[in-house]
Amino acid sequence: MAELLKDVYSRDFIDSVALQFETVYPRFNKALFINTIFDQHWQQKTLKARLTFIAQTLFQFLPNDFQQSCFILKQVAPHFSSYEAMFFPAFVELYGIDNYQISIETLALLTQYSSAEFAVRPFIKKYPKKMMAQMLIWASSDNVHLRRLASEGCRPRLPWACALPEFKKDPAIIITILEKLKDDNEDYVYRSVANNLNDISKDNPELVVAIAQRWLQGEPTKNRRWLVKHACRGLLKNAHPDILVLFGFSSPTHIKIENFQLDESVCMGETLHFSFSLKALRPLGKCRLEFSISFMKKNGKQADKIFKISESEINSKRKVFRKQFSFKAISTRKYYQGEHQLSLIVNGVKMMTKPFTLL
Repeated sequence: MAELLKDVYSRDFIDSVALQFETVYPRFNKALFINTIFDQHWQQKTLKARLTFIAQTLFQFLPNDFQQSCFILKQVAPHFSSYEAMFFPAFVELYGIDNYQISIETLALLTQYSSAEFAVRPFIKKYPKKMMAQMLIWASSDNVHLRRLASEGCRPRLPWACALPEFKKDPAIIITILEKLKDDNEDYVYRSVANNLNDISKDNPELVVAIAQRWLQGEPTKNRRWLVKHACRGLLKNAHPDILVLFGFSSPTHIKIENFQLDESVCMGETLHFSFSLKALRPLGKCRLEFSISFMKKNGKQADKIFKISESEINSKRKVFRKQFSFKAISTRKYYQGEHQLSLIVNGVKMMTKPFTLL
């Protein structure tokens, strides 16, 4: 069985954390800290709950003075990295909201070893003007982690984080930051810019359409083209007509679907198979192929989910596709038995639909 992400917080890991804190701060009670972490509720805690609990427990064992605690955090943090070290910025998020300057200076260092993308959000909510001015400064930093934080930290819909409703309404200040970062030469940064724009497109689609059109004018770099395409993935999935045109997907009036074969039924936990062919009197051309499944919900209604098949320039007049979809249990989707539908989509146009039954 694959190891769960939350299990990175093993006894050996927590022991190494406690040892580093004890080295920097000799009054740190290593044994009691470890025993406090592994309480009777530890096994039931999720990844986010575990890192939050580690931060909360540290608060009990570090000095009462927040500035002194941050001084210790900044010495210990370089010994850890990646997502498992996000309890360091979580400490500042939980206990530093009334100590703005110390907190921001500390987060600027801690983000270089894990990420402060979650931790900055309460500060954005409480100090919006001051904090976004700081994010704009970080967007011009020589440090890649700070530039990435400038974008990632203010995403309106950052997954696993609290939303920023004011930026859903008016993302103008975010756009100022993204303009600074759109040609960043670090993949880590411009991927964040694309994800931020994709967030914005969910509440302000026409704004993102206008930005995409403007950013692709002239001779954009390969990275810029990738960024804009990735930023518009939600708009493409929703078949926004201006975005389809922008990326060269014309109306598929010349294309026909033939030989659409679909399993009549599939059992829970097994795989649904389907196949079809595209045919035209001339080369098929640039095709974005997707399929949607109308999933049965608990209330007896259906809800569509779109999945990508392929996207390419097809120079032939006919092409056959064979695909499958697994109904194995996953944590992000619950399946319900009953009639479903599978539809084939070409360049944003739903062209053919067939039913099947999930048993």
